[in-house]
Amino acid sequence: MKYKIGDLLEITTKDQSKHTGKYLPSTDSKVLVLKLDSGYNIGLNKSNIKSIKLIKKSEESKKVKLEYKPNPKLKTISILHTGGTIASQVSYETGGVIARYKPEELIAMFPELKNLANIKSRLISNMWSEDMNFNHYNLLAKEIQKEIKSGVDGIIVTHGTDMLAVTSAALSFILEDLDTPVILVGAQRSSDRGSSDAFSNLFAACKFITEIPFSEVAICMHENSSDETCLILPGTKTRKMHTSRRDAFKPINTLPIARIHKTKIEVLSPHRKPEGRKLKLKLFNPKLKIGILKSHPNMVAKEVSNYKGFDGLILEGTGMAGNFPVNKIDKYTSENYKIFNEIAKLAKKIPLIVTTQTIFGRINMNVYSTGRKLQEVGILGNHSDMLTETAFIKLAWLLSNYPKNKIKESVSHDFRGEITKRTLYKEDFLE
Repeated sequence: MKYKIGDLLEITTKDQSKHTGKYLPSTDSKVLVLKLDSGYNIGLNKSNIKSIKLIKKSEESKKVKLEYKPNPKLKTISILHTGGTIASQVSYETGGVIARYKPEELIAMFPELKNLANIKSRLISNMWSEDMNFNHYNLLAKEIQKEIKSGVDGIIVTHGTDMLAVTSAALSFILEDLDTPVILVGAQRSSDRGSSDAFSNLFAACKFITEIPFSEVAICMHENSSDETCLILPGTKTRKMHTSRRDAFKPINTLPIARIHKTKIEVLSPHRKPEGRKLKLKLFNPKLKIGILKSHPNMVAKEVSNYKGFDGLILEGTGMAGNFPVNKIDKYTSENYKIFNEIAKLAKKIPLIVTTQTIFGRINMNVYSTGRKLQEVGILGNHSDMLTETAFIKLAWLLSNYPKNKIKESVSHDFRGEITKRTLYKEDFLE
């Protein structure tokens, strides 16, 4: 018996295990593929199948004309897509997910949104977040500027989660004198899975924009593994802390901006919305070469000198002082002296900023002799609590928009909340 794509089947294997799901196309003629209720696909070797029972035939998909009429009493939010899972749904013709970017399609997927705001929605470009570079940040910023000029009340950018926090930092710096909320939203779980966080994150971002005066770049993601609350997180102080958990994103050394419940919003870190701002774009120079060098055991001087053709370098050191192996302490550490000399030579040519490999806390290069030694040769970043990724973005942005003789003093200046005046210690930071 031949089955159609989308037929609901019950498969019994020779070891008596049973699997129920919708029949999907397979690239291997020896494998039968089912879409399970969990959203996962499973492939079963046909030679191991004992019986197949048809539970329900697939229904022919009918093309329905979708209509969406804006409500003049509601605020307008523009959703700009960079691909990803938020605006996608399962296709049983292909076995994967297909994108839905038109406003009427998005409302059909998430009808609750139409009660919150008028939705504009369009695809900017399909961008795998791990493949993005300075050009993409510039492109996003220009598209955001277009939407702001059109008069929308807020903007949501859907984005892959791997580099979502880095893009958030980049947009925070580019969008100077921002007078409109820009919220980046991702999904840790695909929209074809029952545990998807796509709708909750999107709904929470819309709710925040419509109810809270705010004019910065921020992130909206799950607070915990349930769907009860989402957090609005600071654009330059957030890190992805887990590969797959829905609550992967955490604020570092600071508080979340707000907690979004289904029926209310708790403002946790008040942000005033200044009046009279006019957006300016301070874009990245795509030709810049900025590196990140991580301190590790058994380093060699060549690792430092490899960056002699770069425009700037982040030194991710160890502990409070951002230490590097630069001290000759015995017969086994003669290479450390060479490492120090290469760092000193490089610091005369390009800006070097030190950060720490620890997640929380602040750099203090005055505590140990190694830190003082690095300061003496011009290493920047003392007393900063910037994340390594944010320091990378900030250095590229500074080199793109300021003369070189201003970089040293600008590194320690807090432009977009990337450096906190006082480090907060909260148990929930470590959850």
